[in-house]
Amino acid sequence: MSGMRRAMSIESPPATLNTAPIPFLEFVALVAALMSLGALGIDSMLPALPEIGRRLGVPDVGGRALVVTVFVVGFGLGQLMQGPLTDRYGRRPVLIGGLIGYIVCCLLAGLAGSFTLLLAARFAGGVAIAASRVVTIALVRDCFTGRAMAKVSSLAFMVFMAAPILAPSVGQLILLVGSWRLIFEVIAGLAALVLVWFAWRMPETLAPENRVPLSVRQLLRGWRATLADRASLGYMIAGMIVQGALFGYIGLIEPIMERVFHAQHLLGPVFAASAGTMAAANLLNSRIVMRLGMRRISQAALVVMTLAAAGGLIAVGMGREGLVPFVLLQALAMAGYGLAGSNMSAMAMENMGAIAGTAASLQGALVVTGGAVLGSIIASFFDGTTIALHAGFFVAGLLGLGIAAIVERGRLFRPS
Repeated sequence: MSGMRRAMSIESPPATLNTAPIPFLEFVALVAALMSLGALGIDSMLPALPEIGRRLGVPDVGGRALVVTVFVVGFGLGQLMQGPLTDRYGRRPVLIGGLIGYIVCCLLAGLAGSFTLLLAARFAGGVAIAASRVVTIALVRDCFTGRAMAKVSSLAFMVFMAAPILAPSVGQLILLVGSWRLIFEVIAGLAALVLVWFAWRMPETLAPENRVPLSVRQLLRGWRATLADRASLGYMIAGMIVQGALFGYIGLIEPIMERVFHAQHLLGPVFAASAGTMAAANLLNSRIVMRLGMRRISQAALVVMTLAAAGGLIAVGMGREGLVPFVLLQALAMAGYGLAGSNMSAMAMENMGAIAGTAASLQGALVVTGGAVLGSIIASFFDGTTIALHAGFFVAGLLGLGIAAIVERGRLFRPS
């Protein structure tokens, strides 16, 4: 098995920061725009969920949340299909096809006359836009390795965070001038713009001689290699757990703002505060990762996330949690998540260069789908307080550190 892992690992020297096929800043911006399309499909829906529930006859919070959940599940499962296709046929055709499918599904969701049809369109849209996640990771891995890959990922993630910062507020603004259906039409329009940009500017980054035959045997070999690599498996599981805390936040923030703090009108700014700290954390990461290393930063970030969540639990226990302390502590926890998530994703892909598409698809499917399940479990413990949210981040931080210790054989906070 170790021989196969060596054979399937990239053996070229570390890439430098000038290997992108288009100007570096444009490469980062395009990757961020592609990543943002999936986030828009989730976050812009949050302010529209009550209206969707009223219009389509779904009054309970759990039922309305399916609009987000089925999209995330489709997004996760779709990566299992998209990854092998991108390793076989290249990055461009798979992503272009996925974007076209996403545009069609958004338009169908906007026309849905029943909740069942809406959920079907949302699931199919998640499957289609899964190509953006797989291809962007493969694009970055095609062009960069090691700490350089982490730096590019951090810069792209920083720009990408504009989507969740703005999406709830954009959703609220759209509801002022139109119905929830208009949100889907706006997303379709933005996806069309990104499609044109990508098709016009980004060349194929997978050389013909590096393409992998499409077969069940080859796919299983790729999955086995992905799961057999210690860093890939360990940091994938850790990433899934901290992703679960993030999805718990997405599922809980709307009822928390409405029922705990009675300030649903502040959902957009509160969401932006958390997303903004994640963006700032990734900007910081891009500046320090080349010097400090991915492992040291990600593990320290998990400590920060855990301590911030513990502070939230203490504040609730003392009966002193107001909106401002909640926002500050949650922003700190989300900053820790941002630093940990981008570096763990890069470390999970570090040895997967020869099968970047297949590895990214399996890792993405497990991280996103597993994270969505964990997030729904966290959200199910909502009791009219913020305890479930803080507890989710606290447990995720501890488990993430524990898994990192296993992967690194007990040597935490070492440079990488």
